[in-house]
Amino acid sequence: MPLTQADFDAVWLTLELASLTTLLLLLLGTPIAWWLARTASRWKQVVGAVVALPLVLPPTVLGFYLLISMGPNGFFGQLTQSLGLGTLTFTFAGLVIGSVFYSLPFVVQPLQNAFEAIGRAPLEAAATLRANPWDAFFTVVLPQAKAGFITAAILGFTHTVGEFGVVLMIGGNIPGKTQVASVQIYSLVETMNYAQAHWLAGGMVLFSFIVLLALYAGRGARRVW
Repeated sequence: MPLTQADFDAVWLTLELASLTTLLLLLLGTPIAWWLARTASRWKQVVGAVVALPLVLPPTVLGFYLLISMGPNGFFGQLTQSLGLGTLTFTFAGLVIGSVFYSLPFVVQPLQNAFEAIGRAPLEAAATLRANPWDAFFTVVLPQAKAGFITAAILGFTHTVGEFGVVLMIGGNIPGKTQVASVQIYSLVETMNYAQAHWLAGGMVLFSFIVLLALYAGRGARRVW
């Protein structure tokens, strides 16, 4: 049984969600990772623990508190309502926010490791050549941390593709609006439509394998060189 239009809609929405989430994660995660890699503040361990929370929290727990906070009586819900935006629960924007929180450690940690591996010597050398901090970051740090950015982007994207608990709690299961691939598979299984679920689930397995294979092949090539 081939994929239906509903399946294709769910896949497209998943790719759209993962792409936007990855872009936002790189923009948000880069300064956080840079600060964690460079700071000697006593708050470093606290911030690092907060960033890593999604690694140990059940997705439904994170999704539940995001649902409450973005609901009509929550802090963010009241804020968005006062701005005339309504509530973000059961919307695509809500899925993006939940995905950013849930996938944050998968972007921040690879970037932090990449920044720490650079060390201080290249930046000190750039400073002696009168490069300001921004010039040093873009001309020294970014090229040397390229592999870390690629890893962070791939992990952030694939982790978002595989989300279930968070997106189900925040977005529900609205076709064409919040019904991503993982939720669509759940719906198919609930209705005992195992044949259709096999097609969609198998496609996700193949996609994830190809992405991870490319990631590990890239790492192996860098080691050779």
